[in-house]
Amino acid sequence: MAKVIVNRHGVEAVRRGHPWIFRPATGQVSSRTSRGLDAGIVTIVSEQGDAVGCGVYDPDSPIAVRVWGIGQDARLDADVFADRLTRAIALRRELFADGATTAYRVLNGEGDRAPGFVIDRYGHVAVLRIDGDAARAVAPILLRDVEKILRDAGITTLLERTAKRNERGADEAKTISVRFGEEPKPIRVTEHGVPFMVDVLRGQKTGAFLDQRENRRRIGELVARRKRAGLGVRVLNLFSYTGGFSQRAALAGAIVTSVDVAAKAHGTAQESFKLAGIDPSPHSFVSADAFAWLAEQKKKGNRWDVVISDPPSFAPSERAKPNAISAYRSLHRACADVLAPGGTFAAASCSSHISAEELLTTLDDIALGRSDLRLVELFGPPPDHPSLPAFPEGRYLKLALLA
Repeated sequence: MAKVIVNRHGVEAVRRGHPWIFRPATGQVSSRTSRGLDAGIVTIVSEQGDAVGCGVYDPDSPIAVRVWGIGQDARLDADVFADRLTRAIALRRELFADGATTAYRVLNGEGDRAPGFVIDRYGHVAVLRIDGDAARAVAPILLRDVEKILRDAGITTLLERTAKRNERGADEAKTISVRFGEEPKPIRVTEHGVPFMVDVLRGQKTGAFLDQRENRRRIGELVARRKRAGLGVRVLNLFSYTGGFSQRAALAGAIVTSVDVAAKAHGTAQESFKLAGIDPSPHSFVSADAFAWLAEQKKKGNRWDVVISDPPSFAPSERAKPNAISAYRSLHRACADVLAPGGTFAAASCSSHISAEELLTTLDDIALGRSDLRLVELFGPPPDHPSLPAFPEGRYLKLALLA
């Protein structure tokens, strides 16, 4: 097995539990240069020659090695993958034992110590995403028993979604293949008992943004509290996509304006409204660019009691971070301009390159142009998206509530 030599800082990070070894931390790879080694399973060794662990090497990525095991006896094969997946399923069985939620993440890559592999479940259908050329190279070895394990868990169809990334790190072309089972139609699933529709073939990510599930519930609870207190419940949901936040707010009694550039997503949102027993007609579904639309609403003097902003990642890479922070500031200022006095602003970020502290700098008094808001709560990913203590990149999702 090929060996990758890692410097002292890289070794320390690995032993603390960080699952990535960045290229600057690597030295010699076997007896050849790193450029000459193909993607595959490697042994990780220190500069002193001590065995540190094992992982998967990627010759082209800034992440040179994704770590799978620590110690001189660490190995990586189909049995290791099967054990990680089985343990991941057991955790979700515990988390969702009441049966009220049928859409959730089954395997969360690095967070479940299975770097590069994500599996999301939508009822009887699961969707697999493999991240990076190295993970794809070893997938035929690691996924040997995946069908049996998933079928035993009640999953009868497994799709694989493959996305090619552009130079900015964002997903571009996507292909879908059926690993086992039959190609599904849009699926009806539930989230805390609330039904909604998911198109696993054409929807974003693996079909839906499952990581916002608990935050959608929180928005519903927030609207219900405001309503009980006699406060306004006009809700604006920006980057609404298929309307998850909108649906929960409407169920709690809000009148919701949903804004997204994807006009077709509004159709799915309205279908989910009807599934939950909500008449979509009192609510507004606007197809527009959020930035331009917000500027127009400010000029008109329109205001909302709750403003939700859940944009796509503004920082797909570390290089994009300065521009991303600037974009968040502009967006959050525009949101604050249409937030009514006494209202609540829910600002989300899914950019892993921007920390919670950095996000909050785009929500301070200067950034928002007002001094009447306080940070009430700050949330991270839900429990079916676990992360490792030494891996802050895994805690990519942030939701700040200001009131």
